[in-house]
Amino acid sequence: MRRNAEDTGDGMASTMDDRECVGRYLAGDVSAMEVLVHRHENALFGFIRGLVQDASEADDVFQETWTKAIRHLHKYRSDNFRGWLIRIAHNVFIDRLRRRKPFLSMDTAAPDNQPLMASLPSPAPGPDSETDSAELGARIALAVAALPREQREVFLMRAHGGLAFREIARLQSTSINTALSRMQYALKKLRQELKDDYTELAGKAASAAGSMEESGDEL
Repeated sequence: MRRNAEDTGDGMASTMDDRECVGRYLAGDVSAMEVLVHRHENALFGFIRGLVQDASEADDVFQETWTKAIRHLHKYRSDNFRGWLIRIAHNVFIDRLRRRKPFLSMDTAAPDNQPLMASLPSPAPGPDSETDSAELGARIALAVAALPREQREVFLMRAHGGLAFREIARLQSTSINTALSRMQYALKKLRQELKDDYTELAGKAASAAGSMEESGDEL
């Protein structure tokens, strides 16, 4: 399902908004789905990769998310297609957690009694690093992965999907205030962990998340 960044699909469909692409796909134009995949695959996979540490499983969740999305595309009513995909991916992730006993979090002890976080590659710059941007991305990914799961979910749903806190609260079966608090704690921990690098991360998160006081409209 994942495609190359250069492959943009049909030229006419690529100029349409998401709702128009959905309608065109339902009318039988397969190229419209190719445009939707190209448009949202990086953000969707980034969200999934933030939740799922195993790359192979992340690919499985990605594929299952698109399969479910295509199967239920006739029910799509939102104005935020990416947010809709994020909700599906979150549900797929939760379903997998429920089937897995016990769930291994990043704080769970590995066989050598070290937290699983300790087994991840060091975020410090190495000789094989291609660019400073890649090194920063690795540091951010590790910092986000170290967040408690509920806080990590809120941060990723806001940063990658732009979901309203009302919708995030519904997905997490909690109150809006709790969802807001989880976001605040996540940002505080990321600020402490990333220090100077936090400015760049906060800018990206702020553009997607908006004001922390905003409770969000129903999608």
